[in-house]
Amino acid sequence: MDHAEHSEIKSARKAPQAAIGQVLIEALPYIRQFEGKTFVIKYGGAAMKDACLKNMFAQNVTLLRKVGIKIVLVHGGGDAITKTAEKLGLTSLFLQGRRVTDKEMVSVIQMTLAGKVNQDIVQLISQHGGKAVGVSGLDADTVKALPHPNAEILGLVGEVEQINTDYIDLLCQAGLIPVIAPIGFDDKGNIYNINADDAASSIAIALKAEKLIYVSDVEGIHVGKRILKTICKAEAADFIEQGIISGGMIPKVLSAFNTLDGGVGKIHLIDGKSTHSLLLEIFTHEGVGTQFIGEQESDQPLNR
Repeated sequence: MDHAEHSEIKSARKAPQAAIGQVLIEALPYIRQFEGKTFVIKYGGAAMKDACLKNMFAQNVTLLRKVGIKIVLVHGGGDAITKTAEKLGLTSLFLQGRRVTDKEMVSVIQMTLAGKVNQDIVQLISQHGGKAVGVSGLDADTVKALPHPNAEILGLVGEVEQINTDYIDLLCQAGLIPVIAPIGFDDKGNIYNINADDAASSIAIALKAEKLIYVSDVEGIHVGKRILKTICKAEAADFIEQGIISGGMIPKVLSAFNTLDGGVGKIHLIDGKSTHSLLLEIFTHEGVGTQFIGEQESDQPLNR
């Protein structure tokens, strides 16, 4: 091997090391900025089903907590509920994306969502060095609920009335990661099935969270073939009017801006199927998904 070949090999080895170093340096100001702040993460989609993605997500969440960010995790689990219901001979019916829920189905939801699904997430985070604790909306009055406006058809489907932030704050202050199953209750003793997106939004607003991050199967907001890195309320209204944002994405976008109006700093929509998307969205300038902001922030040095 001549000197030129040796130099090329050394340069090739240094290149990925330099890239890794640059990513770590880029993350530093974000780590300083977000230390002590609260992030609410809604966990769903393929990232909850694939073993590799589940492990990656648990690692990412653990790292965020280790650098001083308070993490509150709200999870879905619709597929697991449907499978358990089938084993018990119960048919799952849906109306406008919500599960029709009678007393038998509520029992299945408690058993599955607040049971195995919740505890599997807790165990996986713990396996990667995090300290997670499973919480259902029934624990310490965490989620008080009201019947959904379409309760006559949907049954025991609820909407969030009140969040016990004291209990969640207590867990976070103890260095724990609350992993919350979205079920709630009312003063009459009824237990309600609550949409996980809605629960995450209500919890983020109640906690005055710095960020609400939706980890789903959607890369972000598309305009043509391009994913928008940032979108403000005025832009979103224009895109909806023009039909660029349409269909099922409209309620997601409107919900994001309602959450911003409730006092949450930023909303992020990321694809849980992408490698380390959670860390890349938070700790790099460009991010990998779409962030929702109230107004354009041309004078802000940090984009995420």
